[in-house]
Amino acid sequence: MRRGLKYVPPALLLLALLELTVFVLVGRGVGFGFAVLLVFAASLLGLVLLRREGLRAWRGFRAAVESGQPPGQQVTDGLVGLLGALLLALPGLVSGVVGLLLLVPPVRRLARAGVRRATERRVSSMVAGDLFGPRRVRVRRGAPQPTSAPQPQPVTEPGRAIEGEIVEPGR
Repeated sequence: MRRGLKYVPPALLLLALLELTVFVLVGRGVGFGFAVLLVFAASLLGLVLLRREGLRAWRGFRAAVESGQPPGQQVTDGLVGLLGALLLALPGLVSGVVGLLLLVPPVRRLARAGVRRATERRVSSMVAGDLFGPRRVRVRRGAPQPTSAPQPQPVTEPGRAIEGEIVEPGR
């Protein structure tokens, strides 16, 4: 986990440069005042949605727990919604567009599935089962694929035949 943290400062610097570049380009295209107004409006919308998404996530979590269902789907949906609202609340056009995209239902479903897969990879199968319920496994029909593991040899008693061979005592 710590290996990935060394990339956070350069990534934040690149994000700030990207936000500034996009702001300047939009400012040149539509005017500086309109660009500032656009960033301000997106941030205000993000703050409103942050409260709404937080309450929605909490209600979904409580409803799942009270009904005895695994709360994982409601938790991941709430996290994706909160992340979208938070990115929209941050001042910046790029983060605002990404945040707005995370609030669109089809993109939100894709992000929720990605969060679920990442969570299932990082936690034990027991915890993942408690969070998301039983796993769904796809079974594909067809010829069995060869395995790389060696097949165990059958254990026989002396004097019994294996595929036409007779195993004699002491051999």
